[in-house]
Amino acid sequence: MDSGTLITIVTIITTAIAITLGTIVPAWVEGRAVVKALEGMTRQPEVADRLRATLFISMALLESTAIYVLLICLVLIFANPLLDRFF
Repeated sequence: MDSGTLITIVTIITTAIAITLGTIVPAWVEGRAVVKALEGMTRQPEVADRLRATLFISMALLESTAIYVLLICLVLIFANPLLDRFF
């Protein structure tokens, strides 16, 4: 097996692990944020509007991390800089 093929295989395995962890962790944190926001809304219904607005902003920021992971994985798969640099 030549080194270009080895780098491609390692890159695919690395991106598979990265996309798995990069989507599980933000989804888990988003779920915890929703649970906490709903608990706060049930305890104090008068501040539900402010909590909802804060929740939407925090959900957008949390989801952006998963999008960044996807972007990096797509770059590694389709425009692998390691292949151009070393070969």
